Amino acid sequence: MSWLRLIRSRRVGVVTFWRLLEEYGSARAALLALPEVAKAAGVEGYQPCPEGVVLAERKAGRAAGARLVCRGEPAYPQALADLADAPPVLWMIGDPAAAARPMVALVGARNASSLGTRMARKLAEGLGQAGYTVVSGLARGIDAAAHLAALPTGTVAVMAGGVDVIYPAENASLAKEIAAKGLRLSEQPPGLEPLARHFPLRNRIVSGLAAAVVVVEAAARSGSLITARTALEQGREVLAVPGHPFDGRAAGCNLLIRDGATLVRGVEDVLEILAAKAALPCGAHAPAGDAPGRRAAAAEVPQQAPAPRPQAELRALHRRILDRLGPAPLAEDQLIRDLAAPPALVAPELVALELEGQIQRHPGGLLSRAV
Repeated sequence: MSWLRLIRSRRVGVVTFWRLLEEYGSARAALLALPEVAKAAGVEGYQPCPEGVVLAERKAGRAAGARLVCRGEPAYPQALADLADAPPVLWMIGDPAAAARPMVALVGARNASSLGTRMARKLAEGLGQAGYTVVSGLARGIDAAAHLAALPTGTVAVMAGGVDVIYPAENASLAKEIAAKGLRLSEQPPGLEPLARHFPLRNRIVSGLAAAVVVVEAAARSGSLITARTALEQGREVLAVPGHPFDGRAAGCNLLIRDGATLVRGVEDVLEILAAKAALPCGAHAPAGDAPGRRAAAAEVPQQAPAPRPQAELRALHRRILDRLGPAPLAEDQLIRDLAAPPALVAPELVALELEGQIQRHPGGLLSRAV
């Protein structure tokens, strides 16, 4: 209950959730502290998410036949648990065992070509026969083709909205089959209609679940490229199927290959990359959040809470942070280096600015100034 209340509280994103949990020791303690944290950030009258809201969410989940799983529970996918921005809670419909096997993500264009959908089907079938669960986002086109072909061997659909909200509606029958033979999951509350801002958040889960992301068709500016970028940030393999230069649906894949993604001619190329992962079991990967920079930053955090700093000093730091940020996302580690300030000093103020609504967090540890 407390975890759900904390993550559903206004202006508390995933990264802020984990920081509050670490700082206060429990979600219950963080909820009690939130009004004072918000007040210190200049937000008066702040109230955490009421108990009635999460009770209604849990009731809606039960009505949809969904199960709530928190990070740390056995049914929570281990691949996601390793991420710095892991969803604290997931709603699931179907068999959680589908997400316990090694996974590969297949993503691509919604307006897929006949060749593209055929390629997605062949890859999904081959990966399933090799023991992999196929992950995708239940969109039309490549996603739908991959899910359909992987139904006999296992597939996971990550939803942008509520786990019970099928988008697009044309995939309702496929979604029902996935729930019966595989797994649907979402970090959003049941009943939530997906908005544009939910899709990048969904994409980080798609890539986070998988050992590798294969892009079958994608335009030069597409959500599939966002998934590829988050995959790289998470330490996953990125592969792409090439296409004709005159076909706009191949532009994104060709760009990925130009920039170093592995070219895919068939499922054998994918399996070769997976098998070659350095001394790790096939489909495993090192925790993305265990980068040297993160360990160094964590080592600098004092064991005792620092003494309160003068408000004038904190306001000056807030101005410096906001001056450094713009609409284009910037890595948090880079921001801290630019400020030349201790991470233990900057991190709480980033939480304060987020609660105040002045900055926005993005997948992959990125920050931007709210517009």
